[in-house]
Amino acid sequence: MSGELVDVHAHVLPDWYVDAAKAAGHTTPDAMPGWPTWSVQEHLAMMDQVGIDRSVLSISSPGVHFGDDTAAGSLAVEVNDFMRGLHREHPGRFEYFAALPLPDVGRAINEARRTRDLPGRSGVGIESNAHGVYLGDPALEPLWHELAAQRAVVFVHPTAPPGFDPTLTGYPAPLLEYLFDTTRTIVHLAAAGVLRRHPEIRFIVPHCGAVLPMVLSRVDLFRLAGLVPSDVDGDLGWEQLWFDLAGAPVPDQLGAFSRRFGTGHLLYGSDFCFTPAFAVDLLAKQLDDGWPDERGPWRVQVAENSAALFGRNT
Repeated sequence: MSGELVDVHAHVLPDWYVDAAKAAGHTTPDAMPGWPTWSVQEHLAMMDQVGIDRSVLSISSPGVHFGDDTAAGSLAVEVNDFMRGLHREHPGRFEYFAALPLPDVGRAINEARRTRDLPGRSGVGIESNAHGVYLGDPALEPLWHELAAQRAVVFVHPTAPPGFDPTLTGYPAPLLEYLFDTTRTIVHLAAAGVLRRHPEIRFIVPHCGAVLPMVLSRVDLFRLAGLVPSDVDGDLGWEQLWFDLAGAPVPDQLGAFSRRFGTGHLLYGSDFCFTPAFAVDLLAKQLDDGWPDERGPWRVQVAENSAALFGRNT
């Protein structure tokens, strides 16, 4: 496993999931123009083109909860069994983060337990907020207890914040709101003490940490002023946080990130199929040219990092 390029930010999008999302009103996901297409064959072809050995699949925003707890629980089971089937058919290429139907904590715990030992599960996937419930919310504490007992990896994917109105700016949520909602929920997670209470959980933060590196000094200032808990340091307990390279991190984000954290917790992420194959290839080439040379080429480093992260689960 240590030499493999692992894509931790890769999405499945079966037609029946899109149909369910559209039926619930998500005709343009987070104000994007429309849903992309996806197939197993297209995904494998992209992986071969870019040199990705293995993809850890997940569902993107808006997740599996469209407003009805029972329906969300059923859709989570359907999504997870579908991804498990892909692992069964392509065991060397596909694993998955099991979708959890938050904000229904009870059903989320049940699905985390049901999938815990299923073949191909590398952890669980959740959104940055679930209908306004952010990751530091006390209501989620029973879930964190369960995931700590599992020593789980938790992949956090951004979604639109509550009250998002694209008509105010004309921009879809992924342009800016995804980055800020990711940052908001990770700061909330740390400030609420979740990282301190549950050191067994490892969280994957998408998009090269979003804007975390740019606001950490501000978090520390507010901590010194007594407005953030005193045991939340300026790096938020970052040893439990891992960060994927989805998006366009070169040169600005990656430069700021590596100056603060180094590259030892960076993982590869393509964001396929919401990022089309040609753009995935282009972004990989940008990493080739713009990687901060700390321990050698980026492919070698992120392969070592993913082996370190998932080592306890394999």
